[in-house]
This record gives sequence, structure tokens and C-alpha cells, in this order.
Amino acid sequence: MELRMVHYEVNPAAYEAMMGLEAYIMTCGLDASIIDLIKLRVSQMNGSSYCMNVNGRILYDKGDNFERILLLDVWRDAPNYSSQERAALELADHITRVSGHGVPDHVYEQVRAHFNEQQYIDLVMVINVINCWNRLEIAIGMTPGCSMEK
Repeated sequence: MELRMVHYEVNPAAYEAMMGLEAYIMTCGLDASIIDLIKLRVSQMNGSSYCMNVNGRILYDKGDNFERILLLDVWRDAPNYSSQERAALELADHITRVSGHGVPDHVYEQVRAHFNEQQYIDLVMVINVINCWNRLEIAIGMTPGCSMEK
């Protein structure tokens, strides 16, 4: 697919709003590795090749285990994730596919066993922000290696 537009040139105010949300989630106090796992997992679910490429590289460059990155798409069947990471990934899966069954009570309780109320909202914000980036990048035709020059 060809890049349709350069979003930050076309609508700088919208881009700045997204960057504000991105800055918030990166400084909210959640473990950066959990944020990065969520970003990659949600990007996989949404089929955002650009974000999968970026977020997979971030995890790898930070020293995350290659096997964990590779198996993230099947995280439920892999022993490579902590119970805290599993809770966050479960929440990410349910929020990304929210129209299916919402966030069931058992998922909320699983997450709350590892995260306090503020952290729960921060997780929801991380999931929402990466879903928004995915949808924006898919809508404008961003793919790995695309040039941001139009």
C-alpha cells in the first residue's frame, strides 16, 4: 500500500493530541516492558504492520527475549509471560475486541490482583492509545519502511 498522507503535516493538532497521550502513558508509572508488550500485542490483533515492526523492534532493542516476542501472538499457550503480564495482555485482548464481550468481571478481577485502580486506568489508556495509533496508521497506509515524504 502506498502512503496516502503524512498525518502530522495534514493535521498537526491531531498529531500533537496523540503525542500528548503517548507522553502520558510513557510516564504514568507502569512497567515499560508491560507497555511495550501491550503495544505489540494490540498491533498484532489489529494487523498494523507498521506498529508491529516498530514495537517488536523496541522490545528486542531493550533486550526482551526473542522467543517472548515471537510467541506473543499465542501468549496464552506459551509459558514465557508472568501472571502480571498475562493479566495485562488479557485486558488488552478484551478491550481491543470490546464489542465481543466487553471486559468480563473475571478479567477485571485478574487485572486488579496485580494492578491498583489507577494502574488499571493507565492500562486502559495504553490499550486505547495503541489502538488509536494502529487505526490511524492503517487508515493512511503506513507500512514498515514507508517514507513519510509525500
